[in-house]
Amino acid sequence: MAWELDPTNVGTGLPLEGVRVLDLSRVLAGPLCTMIVGDLGADVIKVESPAGDPVRALAPPRFGDDATYYLAVNRHRRNVVADLRDERDFADVARLVELADAVVENFLPSQNRALGIERLRARNPECVWVSVTPATQGGPLADQPSFDLLVQARSGLMGVTGEPEGPPVKVGAPLADVVTGLYAAIALVAGLYEKSRGRAGRHFEVPLLESTMSALINQAQGYLSTNVNPVRLGNDHPSIAPYGPVATADGFLLLAVGTDAQYAKLLDVLADATLEDNPQWFTNAGRVANREELARALNRVFLTHATPYWTATLANSGVPYAPILDVAQAFAQDQIVRGDFVGTMSAPAGETKSMRTPLRIDGRRPIIRRGPRALGQDTNEIFGRDGA
Repeated sequence: MAWELDPTNVGTGLPLEGVRVLDLSRVLAGPLCTMIVGDLGADVIKVESPAGDPVRALAPPRFGDDATYYLAVNRHRRNVVADLRDERDFADVARLVELADAVVENFLPSQNRALGIERLRARNPECVWVSVTPATQGGPLADQPSFDLLVQARSGLMGVTGEPEGPPVKVGAPLADVVTGLYAAIALVAGLYEKSRGRAGRHFEVPLLESTMSALINQAQGYLSTNVNPVRLGNDHPSIAPYGPVATADGFLLLAVGTDAQYAKLLDVLADATLEDNPQWFTNAGRVANREELARALNRVFLTHATPYWTATLANSGVPYAPILDVAQAFAQDQIVRGDFVGTMSAPAGETKSMRTPLRIDGRRPIIRRGPRALGQDTNEIFGRDGA
């Protein structure tokens, strides 16, 4: 068996052209990692079990037979079906491992042992191996099945998300999986760099729990340094005010006044006597200490006009602000419509719009060379037998 590069990955000029990546992962974090390196030119082969990646069925919504969830993170790869419990399939996958520059997988330790994943890794010690895990190996959570929502709950993220008097709230997108997938991509690229310098392949472990806790950033450091437990503040920032939505006559507008100089500019724009006559608000410390009173004063002023008036008024003021958009409005804003971030890609059900990589290379954004594949669509090509 040879691993010939797919024609869509030849002559791209992308930085990872010629790199062969075997994707044994499923759902989101692992596939996101391999999609990122695929966007950058790597030749990726995804191995799915006969039952398929579970994310194929996470619908609605669907596009054809596939969940759009699957389409979101599975472009730029060929697709083969293999049952690692079957000796012939295991041998075929082992040959791909021997030819791979990197492998990404997210088996539980118990699955790892049952499927013989370490035997696969032993076939190519020079390969960069990336394992996405529930939590760091050796701990009590290492072999417990986990996914984004559970990790948002365990990581403390939900502990700082939501209104002060309301229940904990998850982030509206799968942030835990996304952060972990990004860390996995960093690990893979770091391993490839080290491998290019003649060093043996490394085994990178990327735990969901610890990766998500790393996203707490200032909230975590504040606790670790002071032992003060952060609380839910809704849209407020623990260290800055005003830094959140204000009510307008027809909705909301977001202010992000991070410095005293920016607050002074806001006073110039609003020209409101109540705000100007409160020197306690002239410093950020004073504004944070009196955030509720300040919020009432700002809402009173902003409720006098609709959001378009305020966006026009603040446009050249030097005050950081933003309209609060839903998903459809976000894609409809000029920055996106007039740019090249949204493109088209092929899918089993036909062409569909899709986000391209946010990265630009030398002023150009890489195109989507190939969209997601049907289950087992490339089994015959890769293994030389029918993948149905």
